[in-house]
Amino acid sequence: FEPSKSEPDIWMRRNGNVYEYIAVYVDDLAIAAKDPKDITDILMSKHKFKLKGTGPIEFHLGCDFFRDEEGVLCFAPRKYIDKLIMSYERMFGSKPKTNKITSPLVKGDHPEIDDSMFLEEEGIQQYQSLIGQLQWAISLGRFDIAVAIMTMSAFRSAPREGHLDRVKRICGYLSKMRHSAIRIRTEEPDYSGIP
Repeated sequence: FEPSKSEPDIWMRRNGNVYEYIAVYVDDLAIAAKDPKDITDILMSKHKFKLKGTGPIEFHLGCDFFRDEEGVLCFAPRKYIDKLIMSYERMFGSKPKTNKITSPLVKGDHPEIDDSMFLEEEGIQQYQSLIGQLQWAISLGRFDIAVAIMTMSAFRSAPREGHLDRVKRICGYLSKMRHSAIRIRTEEPDYSGIP
């Protein structure tokens, strides 16, 4: 295996007419190969790795992988969002509000001109914790909240009550839209003719 030129944590090799991959993140591996068991056996016996085994990917780094009703491979951080909502409930004593929320932030909102009260220490910690959790949700594929979280991250050092309300809204949006997923359709575009 050689590291990819575009991403050194993805190792690849040609095996006949396909490429095989090992994606590395700290101490987690995801392997896509003709026979992943051959690779894991070598890693365990020769290099003393402790691995969980092989099979279709179902969960990796907080993200769920599954096939939809059409058999298309999908990924979504569903279990992660459930944990985020449980964290929210521990912080605030209730689930986030979801009714009438159709977007992460209100259209035309300007959080930079919010003049509500600055948060006390506990509120700042809650705000920063939620921002961190929501940033990981983006890393796991929830790109629909990226702009909202980037916007709200600018207020991490001195958030106001109105800023926390906006982050709570984003949590409500994620809770309402928790079943959204990214579908991996490998037939389009067709790169089979490119060397």
